Order: sequence, then structure tokens, then C-alpha cells
Amino acid sequence: MVYIVFGVAGAGKTEVSKFLSKKINCPYYDGDDYHPKSNKEKMKNGIALDDEDRKEWLDKLSKLVIKSNKEYDKTILACSALKEKYRDILSSNKTQEVLFIHLNLKKEIVARRLKNRENHFFNAELLDSQYETLEKLDEGIIIDADQSLQSVCNDIINKMQ
Repeated sequence: MVYIVFGVAGAGKTEVSKFLSKKINCPYYDGDDYHPKSNKEKMKNGIALDDEDRKEWLDKLSKLVIKSNKEYDKTILACSALKEKYRDILSSNKTQEVLFIHLNLKKEIVARRLKNRENHFFNAELLDSQYETLEKLDEGIIIDADQSLQSVCNDIINKMQ
């Protein structure tokens, strides 16, 4: 099973995924590590990515999901996966063992987090476009991410079972 922790930039995907991978003892991957340099440059310059920009990135992550399902009992992937069609690609159109976990958080809280974030390529001016792109999760787990890291991870683990 690959657990894909997703949400808008600043929702806590990386922090939650790292912590969760230690708690359930499994590998962790960060989707940001798979973005081509051109995508990171666009975001750094305040230019929102479109579907074409995300294509290569999603293809790489889809291959990672397939590989992870073959090699490990469980894996955590932190990835924005804002649209249903992106989630379909990541789950190979629902043929892979994948559970999506949406970190849900109010825009004001995320904006505050992004303002205090250092050394990250994501430009906080893109936050509105993230919320405009975000599509409702049909199947998976939705977590209120406005609580402690421990509480978020405990909620996720409880809902995984």
C-alpha cells in the first residue's frame, strides 16, 4: 500500500509524511524531489504550474508508486495531487494499492505557514491558485491538519485501520 499524503503547499505534507513513516516504519518519498528544475523555477517566480508542467512529474511519481507497491508492504509519498485526474495518474487509474490522505487546512493558516517558511522554492503568492486547483477527495481519508503533528498522525493511523 502506498499512502499519498496530499494537499496545498504549506499544509504540512512533508512534516506529516516524515513523522508518519517513522511511526509505521516504512520508506518515505517527497514528491517535490521529483519536480524538474523548470517547474521549481516557475513556482519560485510566482508562476503556477499547469497540467502540461505536471505531466513529467506525475509520470515519475506514478512509476515510483508502482515500484513501491512491488518492493514494500507500505510506503508514504508526500505530493500535492490537487486534482482528481492527478490522483488517477498516481494510482495508475485505480489499479495500484493507494490510499490518499488529504491534509485539509484553512487558507489563512496555510498563508501564515508559508510566510514563515524559509529556503523553499514555492512562492506564497501561488496559494490562491492551489486552492482554486484543489478538487474534493472522493475516496480516502480527510484529516483536519490544524492540530499538533502527533494528533494529525494519530488520526491518520486510526483511520488507516
